[in-house]
Amino acid sequence: MSERHVLTQFTDLGLAKPLLKALAEEGYTQPTPIQAKAIPGVMAGRDILGIAQTGTGKTAAFALPILHRLAADRRPAPRRGCRALVLSPTRELATQIAESFRAYGRHLGLTVAVVFGGVKYGPQVRALAAGVDVLVAAPGRLIDHLQEKVANLSGVEIFVLDEADQMLDLGFLQPIKRIVSHLPKDRQNLFFSATMPGEIGKLAGDLLHNPLEVSVAPQATTAERVKQQVLFVEQVRKRALLAELFDDPNFKRVLVFTRTKRGADRVAKSLGVVGVEAASIHGDKSQGQRERALAAFKAGEIRALVATDIAARGIDIDAVSHVVQFELPNVPEAYVHRIGRTARAGASGTAVAFCSDDERNLLKDIQKVTRQTIPSFDRRNDRALGAATAAIPEPAAAKPERPGAGRHPHDAHRELPNALRNTRNRRRKAKGQGQQGQKSANTGGSQKRADNAAGASFKGPKRSIASTKPWSPLD
Repeated sequence: MSERHVLTQFTDLGLAKPLLKALAEEGYTQPTPIQAKAIPGVMAGRDILGIAQTGTGKTAAFALPILHRLAADRRPAPRRGCRALVLSPTRELATQIAESFRAYGRHLGLTVAVVFGGVKYGPQVRALAAGVDVLVAAPGRLIDHLQEKVANLSGVEIFVLDEADQMLDLGFLQPIKRIVSHLPKDRQNLFFSATMPGEIGKLAGDLLHNPLEVSVAPQATTAERVKQQVLFVEQVRKRALLAELFDDPNFKRVLVFTRTKRGADRVAKSLGVVGVEAASIHGDKSQGQRERALAAFKAGEIRALVATDIAARGIDIDAVSHVVQFELPNVPEAYVHRIGRTARAGASGTAVAFCSDDERNLLKDIQKVTRQTIPSFDRRNDRALGAATAAIPEPAAAKPERPGAGRHPHDAHRELPNALRNTRNRRRKAKGQGQQGQKSANTGGSQKRADNAAGASFKGPKRSIASTKPWSPLD
């Protein structure tokens, strides 16, 4: 596309009339920069390497031209397979992407299915049986379906890897390669991400053929419409400071981020103690609990949604007024994704980050990666906060954190394929047996029978809570 010819309307992109009708019904008339640059290339059949910060409209940038191409060349979907495959790192993002495909393609009569872990297999198997036009999937559950031979990817025409860098963060590099091995060589590949780490860049180099590179912002930049500030505060006074922020009626719909799951539960409970309606969302919540919390937040029934980084990307919630980072992330790029939950679709927003003394180095890394100095205010030794901290009741006691919590996103464990989980369990079991030393066969057999009896009701992979080594999904 010529630099002098800037497309300013969706009608300029050559999309099918049913797509334009759906976009009009959604209230969309102008494409975002990433959409204006990527859509023509996808429609022309080019491989795409797209880099754009979160909240810029990457989903529509690939969903609209994919729907256009599938509708222009109608054919039956392959049995147990799909024509277009989209890989997503989390359940929430997979659900959102599928909803976008359905919304944009509502007048086309194309079929869309979504596959992820944490829910029953049956409905997913039935959805795949007759084949679908578009399949949105998390890597782990898709590999499980492939191993059970209820899914077949040999008919995929278009392959999309969304949020590629988060895939890497969650340990999905090897599962992605396994999935790619099931795809036909003759296909179109689309990579979209907010950042492009070295390993994902190498994977893109291996899979993309003469790609069209589209980038609308430097890597790891923050949204220009987000007003950012850092508040220096003692760790023990963070709850009081958070409660103080909610005294401002402008804090109407607020996302609060923590590093750990139990931390999210504690913060949500502490907000409830001071009369702020809040819910938490993280990987230990069931799919139903997560969906209900998101629905209540979107409907305005609760003012605060407290989340781990599982919600930092892909949760497209309108009118999020503020993002509060109760704890700074260990990975500096996550800061960008967190604040990208506000100031979406042309709106403005505010991002507030708490920083205790032990988080100073994390803040330094964030400012280095984002190439900016974030305005800061010192609330340490604040007498009002000290008095408020003493007055706020402690929330119900939570179980102690597992060693290494917060350093690795354990939500990925639920989406890992069963084969990888089983391999990990066998290695851990073998290692444990080696540490126990030599025992008689009778003693070993008795112990094994006792272990089996004790764990008869156990569902899922074993995990040692006493281990001090951080969990890795591929160890």
